[in-house]
Amino acid sequence: MRILGIESSCDETAAAVVEDGRRILSSVVASQDDIHLRYGGVVPELASRQHVVSILAVVEEALSRAKLSMNEVEGIAVTRGPGLIGSLLVGLSTAKAISYAHRIPFVGVHHIEGHLEAALLSGNPSYPLIGLVASGGHTNLYRLPETGKYELLGQSRDDAAGEAFDKVAKICGLGFPGGPAIEKAAQGGDPTSIPFPRANLHPTLDFSFSGVKTAVALWIRKHGLPQGNRLADVAASFQEAAIDPLITKLLDAALRHEVRDVAVCGGVARNARFRQRLDHESSHRGLRLWLAPLELCTDNAAMIAAAGHARLARGEHDSLFLNAQATIPLSL
Repeated sequence: MRILGIESSCDETAAAVVEDGRRILSSVVASQDDIHLRYGGVVPELASRQHVVSILAVVEEALSRAKLSMNEVEGIAVTRGPGLIGSLLVGLSTAKAISYAHRIPFVGVHHIEGHLEAALLSGNPSYPLIGLVASGGHTNLYRLPETGKYELLGQSRDDAAGEAFDKVAKICGLGFPGGPAIEKAAQGGDPTSIPFPRANLHPTLDFSFSGVKTAVALWIRKHGLPQGNRLADVAASFQEAAIDPLITKLLDAALRHEVRDVAVCGGVARNARFRQRLDHESSHRGLRLWLAPLELCTDNAAMIAAAGHARLARGEHDSLFLNAQATIPLSL
């Protein structure tokens, strides 16, 4: 079954075609980084306007790369939430219009479910498993008892992990997006040079990143904006402080729930140091790690198409009255 996926929850306009829920025939992502760079973060109104400009061209490009016409598409999966409401409405409205005009069934997909699916596309994990989503908008830990079932174990009480990277990069004058900027600046730095705090929040599996962000800001206020090797030390020390609790909570959840498989996804999972430590720590503890491929860590539509496949294959579809939701839980 060939599914057209559409994703527009934040600032990437994306479309993809996925066959049988696993084989990616095409994946197109139009980035808005250049538009939001001058503001140091995503401006919702500008994001939604750019989605309007880009969405049809991105869909057409995805179909062209897949060498398909719209009549050969058998279902549409689109992000319905959570995300920026204006951005979500562009993608959802486009999916509805295509569905109505071409008589193709469509389903709305939870954005976080899409991220988790991206980590599991490469194989057949054993259930139950633990899934960690670490992105610019979400830092959530789930137990998945079976395919399509989700039990929230922990979440950030303040900033998401990726949001903390963006804010610290801005504080350090490194620009936007913050994740790649921090990772680049941290090269050659000593991650133990500055003891930035880690929020434990034991015995919960929740996260908190506002403390380390504030600690970096206070350090810079005291010592001045770092340059050269000192900047590398600051970036590396922050990066380690942000990564530590993600790995600690993931491993703790796997131990508590006696699972063998863990999945990690989201934009923060592109970080090379994070991936290196995940591979080492999971292997050391006898866990099987399912890590989203680099190209599927950030927002994309292939993950949305894959997540919607099972429902569409069962003959399910959503009504044209389906609405976008800025906040929507992912649960059993």
